[in-house]
Amino acid sequence: MLKPKSFGGLLGAAPSVALATLGIAVVQHGPHYAAAESWTMIYGAVALGCYSVVVCHLLMRFRLGALAATILAFVVWLAVAFGLLTGFGGAA
Repeated sequence: MLKPKSFGGLLGAAPSVALATLGIAVVQHGPHYAAAESWTMIYGAVALGCYSVVVCHLLMRFRLGALAATILAFVVWLAVAFGLLTGFGGAA
């Protein structure tokens, strides 16, 4: 149904979109705003990594269904992302 190559193209675009977004932020709002935005991107990436690990554990170790695992792990993503944002600061 879906080939792995199609996912590679989809996920491979994310870094370029992030860099383009930061470039636009620098032009429109200045470098300090773009720096704050880059930190929020990093927090989101760390949270996504934690989300992925939790989903894998829920699927493999606890044998949960995909929908239940992703919903439970979404709570982890929110906690990590907003925890990092409140703990270390982020966008102005």
